[in-house]
Amino acid sequence: MISAASAAAAPAADPNGVLALANMPVLWICALGVFLVIAVQSVIYMMAARKAAPAAGLSQQELKTTFRTGAIAAIGPSLAVVLVAVALLALFGTPATLVRIGLIGSVQYETAAASIAAGTVGAELGGPSYDQQAFAIMFFAMSLGGAMWMLATLILTPLLKKGEHRMAKVNPALMTVVPAAALLGAFLSLGFAEVPKSSVHLITLAASALVMGVCLLLARLPGMRWLREWGLGIAILLGLAAAYLAQSAGLAPAA
Repeated sequence: MISAASAAAAPAADPNGVLALANMPVLWICALGVFLVIAVQSVIYMMAARKAAPAAGLSQQELKTTFRTGAIAAIGPSLAVVLVAVALLALFGTPATLVRIGLIGSVQYETAAASIAAGTVGAELGGPSYDQQAFAIMFFAMSLGGAMWMLATLILTPLLKKGEHRMAKVNPALMTVVPAAALLGAFLSLGFAEVPKSSVHLITLAASALVMGVCLLLARLPGMRWLREWGLGIAILLGLAAAYLAQSAGLAPAA
């Protein structure tokens, strides 16, 4: 907890002093340290790829093209995360948003974990009861969940890989259907959970789904494959525009 003097000096937009706590220098140091580790890992992987390229039959030019393609392909999915991360800066602060949303990228998981954690102390994200205690509990829950996620991945990946090889021998098509069905079910459950809230939520979901469907159809055309990567960001932008227009039309009370 920060001192009473620091809390009193907090701006009017932060009456509970949450952002003063969320932007403490120690959190900035931790966030920058995490990104430094990622940068070092990226350099190591790129160097390893350059060394392994001749054995894989790849020329240096092909390797450069691969790196460039991967960098461009990452822009589309990252755009969707950035759009949401900007909106969450006022709730989580910059260091927490950079590490949890910017690094992990699972906006749905992080916001759900934060909401549940804050709810354990009777607080609502962004509400009057959202104070420093709620932020500390929320940030700890998000970090602990991410740590367990990484630990489970480290332990279970080798085991699941063995099971994948066995299932692939029995029915190769099964390993194509199961992951796709799991992702589809997860995102459908998250999307349809918003529908009963208001007509604006329904319009936003429908508009985003329609735009994404159109982008995927257009991506089949020659020269339009880039829409596979940019489609998500475009769908979010137009979905937000649809939500704004619906809100302006008076379909739901202002938040």
